[in-house]
Amino acid sequence: MRNWLVHGLAAGFVVVGATSVIAAGDPLETRKTIMDSVAAAAGLGGGMMKGEIAYSPAAGKAAIATMAAASHSFGSFFPAGSDAGDTTASPAIWSDAAGFEAALAKFAATADAAVQASGKDGPADVDAFKAAFGPIMGNCKSCHEAFRVKK
Repeated sequence: MRNWLVHGLAAGFVVVGATSVIAAGDPLETRKTIMDSVAAAAGLGGGMMKGEIAYSPAAGKAAIATMAAASHSFGSFFPAGSDAGDTTASPAIWSDAAGFEAALAKFAATADAAVQASGKDGPADVDAFKAAFGPIMGNCKSCHEAFRVKK
């Protein structure tokens, strides 16, 4: 069961990645797709951190890699005028662009540090995963509080 879950989630990351290529012409849809991959990685990582999902180094590495990829691409999809429509992006993204860029840089730095800490095969155990992934989740929370509108 565990291998099926890990492979199914990995396939989900691939599908989400393919969808982002399709949505590339629409920044709103692209950033939603990227956030879907982040939500999947957060669900997997959070489940492993809480002991709800058996820890696997490969799954830990996949969750961290997904967050790192998102951290380096997400900020590119907020051009002027993309604040309208079905979005939870806060107006602060555009009115405090420097603050948003700083939050993205912090997200990227934390994700990159987690990638380095995870090594070739992923964090060796759940405690190492928690140490690497926990700060990423903290950055997600703080960015959502400052730059996301709750619906």
